[in-house]
Amino acid sequence: MSIEFDTRAAAYGVVIRDQEILLAYWKENGKEGWTLPGGGLDLGEHPVDGCRREIQEETGYDAEIGIMLGADVGHWRGEDRFDGLDRDFQAFRLIYEANVIGGELAHEIGGSTTHAAWIPLHEVPTLNRVSLVDVGLRLHRERPLNGKLDAV
Repeated sequence: MSIEFDTRAAAYGVVIRDQEILLAYWKENGKEGWTLPGGGLDLGEHPVDGCRREIQEETGYDAEIGIMLGADVGHWRGEDRFDGLDRDFQAFRLIYEANVIGGELAHEIGGSTTHAAWIPLHEVPTLNRVSLVDVGLRLHRERPLNGKLDAV
């Protein structure tokens, strides 16, 4: 028997320059923390276009989307969902390398992130962050050929 569940496809960018990473501060439904810039894809939107759009919306920067570093899958049980639905939820997240090519640092208005910042890489372990940040940095560092990280 198959389990009913909802899936959300999303795309995120790992943007690193001068030993700093560009992160967005996520705050929603009583949860918060630093995350990679990115988010859910619009219906019919290509992940590269969605990643570019989300980086611009959350950080103010125009980005060039590079290679896909990998994919990550998150699973939340129905009773743990934020939206009140009782079906299990799966997040399918594509993670790309990205570079800033224009724009200026700006904060998202009316979205799920409150601000963005360049964070020194050595400070990341001390941050209140979502697990996606560690996944993205590990994919960037290890560059697995199949885009899947081995269990730690």
